[in-house]
Formats: sequence, structure tokens, C-alpha cells
Amino acid sequence: MLDFQTGPGTARRGEGLSAALLLAPFVLAFVLFFLLPALATFHMSLTESSLTRTGALVGIDNYLALAEDPSFWAALGNTFYFALLTVLPLAALGLLMALLVHRFTRAAGWLQGAFFLPYLLPISVMTLIAGWMLQPSSGVVNHLLGIQRAWLADLTWAMPSVAIATIWWTVGFNMLIFLAGLRNIPRELYEAAALDGARGFALFRHITWPALRPVAGMALVLQLIASMKIFGQTYLLTAGGPFNTTRVTLHYMVETAFTQSDAGYAAAIAMAFMAIVAALSLAQAGLMRWLGRRQA
Repeated sequence: MLDFQTGPGTARRGEGLSAALLLAPFVLAFVLFFLLPALATFHMSLTESSLTRTGALVGIDNYLALAEDPSFWAALGNTFYFALLTVLPLAALGLLMALLVHRFTRAAGWLQGAFFLPYLLPISVMTLIAGWMLQPSSGVVNHLLGIQRAWLADLTWAMPSVAIATIWWTVGFNMLIFLAGLRNIPRELYEAAALDGARGFALFRHITWPALRPVAGMALVLQLIASMKIFGQTYLLTAGGPFNTTRVTLHYMVETAFTQSDAGYAAAIAMAFMAIVAALSLAQAGLMRWLGRRQA
């Protein structure tokens, strides 16, 4: 009679096969929808292609032209300005909202729904609401402030207005991230600290914030990437104006590709911008880890 036995090696091979089968759909989707398009975009960035034809290879000429393109650097500066206006406020407000929902347990469902509801709106609806509220003559904002200002046509206030509308629209997502972190903190820690006389801000400083620091790092990285990818809000609210003060990098890329029909140069913009965003995200993640080790 045969005795079939499985040793440690067979078990490990079975676990490896199971892991490979579970990862296969993600790997396939990554290759088909990210890696191959990225490689195709990089190849296009080395050509003088248009939207309808593939041009000859020009090497790094598009990148050299990009380095001396004032319109690209102006659009990139506008993108950084938008990120500066939104990343930290969105993280801070998301944390504050999560603390309110976590604190007022009886009204948690209502608060969570009210804070998260704007995030469910399509961008077209959000920009319609924001544009109506910021109307110079009949807008709610001017009515409440008792002034007459064309917010979206003002050189100084156009980008902050877009940033405020974006914060109202997307802060609910950050709230959910922090709320998940808060609900993973054991209540026993708070009870033990309360027995030792800790109250109020001391609980937040010594228990809540240290537990949320990794969550805050992840939220900041995700928000930086999302803010750097700004396009729809400025395109629909201001069309890049006034005088290109809200024309961001992706807006410039779309104009280059579809208005000027210069797909090769637009691909170079896309690849350069992807490298910049990836470098910033890695730098921010490294900074958060370094700060975490110093405060540990």
C-alpha cells in the first residue's frame, strides 16, 4: 500500500503556488494597464509623433526642449502651488473630522455621512456647485461676505478658490483613512492612561497621535499624489485662466497633445511629470519614516 506523505518542501511549494495564483490577476492588470502603456508612452516621448501618425525617433530632443520650456515650468509651479494649498489642510481637516466622528458616537453615522457625502459627487457636479457658489453677482460666498469679487477670474484668488472647492469635495476620503486608524487603537490604552490621570490633549499627544503617525504618513503621500494630478477642477472651473495662473501640468499636457497635436512632446511631459511625482512621493515617505524614528 502506498503511503503519500507531504513534507515541508511540498507545503512550501503549495503555498508558493497559491500565492502566485492570487497575485496573477493583479500582475496581469499591472502589466496590461500600467507597464505596457508606460513603455509605449516613453517610446512615443522619443519621437516627433502626432495624434494620427508615429514620427521619426528624435532621441532626447523632446526632453531637452522641455527643460527650456517656460510654459512647462509655469504649469509645474501652478501644480506645486495647488499641492501646497491642499495637502496639509486636507490631512489636518480629515484628522479633525475623524476625531469628531470618533468622539460623538451617538451622532457618528450622521457626521460621517455629512462629511463624506461631497466625495461621492462626480467632478462635473462638484464644479457646477462650486462655480455657482463663487458667482460674482449671485454667488453664496459673495452674499455671505457682503462683497463683489470674481473669485475664479481673480489673479490672486483663482487657485485658492479651486483649492478650497477641492478640499470641500475630497476631505471625506481623508476622514475615512484617519477614522479607520482611530478605530484600531485599543480602548484599553485610553482606560489605562485615564487611571494615571491623563486627560484631553495629553491622551491625544501620547496615545492617539503616535498610533496614527503611520496612517498620517500614508494619507499625506496619497494626498500629495492626488493633488499633483490636479486637472479636472481647474479645467472645468477656470479653463486654466486667468492668464494661465491655474493651468497645471496635466492641463498643459492635454493642450499639447490635443490642441497642438504634438503627441511626442506631450508624452515627454507625461514621463517627466511621472518621474517628478514619484520622486516627491518617495522623498515624502522617507521623511515621514525618518521623523517617526526620531520621535519613537
